[in-house]
Amino acid sequence: MATFFLKIIFRLLSFLPLGVVHRLGALLGRLTYVLSGQYAVRMRENLQQAGFSLDDKPGLLSASIAEAGKSLIELPWIWGKPYDVVVNSVSECRGMDHVEAAQARGKGIIFLTPHLGCFEIASLYMAQHLPITVLYRPPRLAWLEGVMRGGRERGQVRLAKADASGVRLLYKALRRGEAIGLLPDQVPSGGEGEWADFFGRPAYTMTLVGRLAQTSGAAVVLASAERKVRGYIIRFEPLQLDFERSVPLQINAALERLIHQFPAQYLWSYNRYKVPRGVLPAIREP
Repeated sequence: MATFFLKIIFRLLSFLPLGVVHRLGALLGRLTYVLSGQYAVRMRENLQQAGFSLDDKPGLLSASIAEAGKSLIELPWIWGKPYDVVVNSVSECRGMDHVEAAQARGKGIIFLTPHLGCFEIASLYMAQHLPITVLYRPPRLAWLEGVMRGGRERGQVRLAKADASGVRLLYKALRRGEAIGLLPDQVPSGGEGEWADFFGRPAYTMTLVGRLAQTSGAAVVLASAERKVRGYIIRFEPLQLDFERSVPLQINAALERLIHQFPAQYLWSYNRYKVPRGVLPAIREP
């Protein structure tokens, strides 16, 4: 019965105007913050860990709460609306020249899209211009995977599960000179990452990006989609990696700079500092 009602809610949300969806999302974010103590504590702690004083910037916490709700409730809209409606909700694109320059090299592009703004729309927008294979983790709710795949696999988007077979698909896409997409701040499974500081605290960070980039010679591009009153602004920024240094550390530093551009839209409720199963906690030198 619960699954039936969730499907109905998903369907109804996809019919609403985006502005209405975002207002409902802001309300959902505030309700979640009030009703879930653990959620509220993690959001405050992560903001403070990132150096944002809640006393100096009291409005940032409130805005972050609202934006977190929007990021959840806009999913049915992104997945359920016709493809042309979704991509046309992008009102501005900055940095496409970086993407075109990377394409011209012919060695593929690795798009890194963190949990910032509407990260769901970035791959759909790019799929107008080139094929892109996106790594994903199947949701826990079985019925949701079909909805998610239907919403994501449009344009020239192809999904690859976050397992060995999915990683092989990423390598193949890069060898064809195509693009791939990853969430660089998603906590990987044990053995697939290393500890690297993120806002001054060790966070288990994927090493896959470095392996892919070094093996293929692909260009690395940061992608973000800022949520605005009317639609979204897509931004692309090149990221030059030094393979003689820790790639996860370089990526985290780049993400910090990106997040500072519109910090309220980072998903501060995400458990970025968790210790995956089978991984020893980071040891900080005194």
